[in-house]
Amino acid sequence: MNEEKYVIKLEKHDTKDISDKHVNGSLSIIWKDDDSILNHSPKMVYVSSVNRGEIKGPHIHMKRNSYFTCIEGKVIFVLKNSDGKYTEIESSPENGIMIFVPSNVESAHKNIHDGISRVLALADISWKSNDNEMKNTKFDDYEWKKWD
Repeated sequence: MNEEKYVIKLEKHDTKDISDKHVNGSLSIIWKDDDSILNHSPKMVYVSSVNRGEIKGPHIHMKRNSYFTCIEGKVIFVLKNSDGKYTEIESSPENGIMIFVPSNVESAHKNIHDGISRVLALADISWKSNDNEMKNTKFDDYEWKKWD
């Protein structure tokens, strides 16, 4: 699986103190309505937390396209292609990327940080309790322990 088709580089800018103009932090742009970095405009935005060493997923969304960026901590996103090959993508606030998970691609992510990690998610279809568009799957042949 080609990692480039799943990774979106985020625009990042230094922020400056209003009095003496020293750099006091940064700002990363996730999405603007006039941007063309997302092929599917978000209809739902949420933050998910992942406890230390825990895995979210794997599962597959049959209709929904999702975009994820780690805003605190560090996570590994694992995507499985229909041919069984895996793509691994590390996300953290420092690397400034967003991961695109298209519909019908199995995915999971694991927290490899010492504390809780938080992931910002943008989805082009809002979650509804009765839509049955997500299905749990298994990555039986994937070696999760290598991230411990």
